[in-house]
Amino acid sequence: MSIAFTKMHGLGNDFIVIEALKKKFHGSPEQIRRLADRHFGIGFDQLLLVEPPVSEDMDFSYRIFNADGDEVEQCGNGARCFARFVYDRGLTEKTEIRVGTLSGIIIPRILDDGRVCVDMGVPDFEPERIPFITDQRQHSYSLALENGVVEIAAVSMGNPHAVQIVEDVDSAPVTQTGPEIEHHPLFPQRVNAGYMEVIDRQAIRLRVWERGSGETMACGTGACAAVVTGIDQGLLDSPVEVSLPGGKLDIEWSGQDTSVFMTGPAEYVYEGEFEMEKL
Repeated sequence: MSIAFTKMHGLGNDFIVIEALKKKFHGSPEQIRRLADRHFGIGFDQLLLVEPPVSEDMDFSYRIFNADGDEVEQCGNGARCFARFVYDRGLTEKTEIRVGTLSGIIIPRILDDGRVCVDMGVPDFEPERIPFITDQRQHSYSLALENGVVEIAAVSMGNPHAVQIVEDVDSAPVTQTGPEIEHHPLFPQRVNAGYMEVIDRQAIRLRVWERGSGETMACGTGACAAVVTGIDQGLLDSPVEVSLPGGKLDIEWSGQDTSVFMTGPAEYVYEGEFEMEKL
């Protein structure tokens, strides 16, 4: 069976988008892993599915699968690509849409300059909802690793994040400690590991080791998590420009119990088809 897909990226965080409004996509984790392989498949960080809404307060449903085949709750860069895809394909005439995810509804809005601003919802610092195993909520936690202890902040942006502050993001041990943090036993659903360098009160640099995908060129939820962490700890003031290896995002957060807004680009790469039975 031939499946049509669109390759897109948000600051180099790359995806394939599959429209599954009328016919469901039933790819297995093994098939998704083969598709994600950059040598023998298409290559991507996440697979995004456009599905019908499951309730009347939604315009679409949005499912996300990491390169390892696991389904995850949220993807910020993917949300921007999702919005551009459904609007540009004429699947909706709305420039602001309500999209259901595993972690709740997000609201992307297409701007006049082509960028997309996404209401990413309210960040959650409560450990049991991240989830993160600890006695009580704190601004930061000591996390024991094989070769030492690191200080992290733990927050959910619909998916779990562990954010640490580093002096120089270029020399940060992302590929060394990222996998260890991702699989740390205190994060029972694994975690995205962010490494944040504070430039000034409204600018940071960031690298992210993404759960199930490894280090990516950009991570939208990771950018949101880093900014809310910095604001929560009194280091940053909204809005904050986040410089990632793939480019820049603008993040706004007014503080506790308010939504985080992420603005950035969504770009097309190419379109194609693949044969499911050959995977």
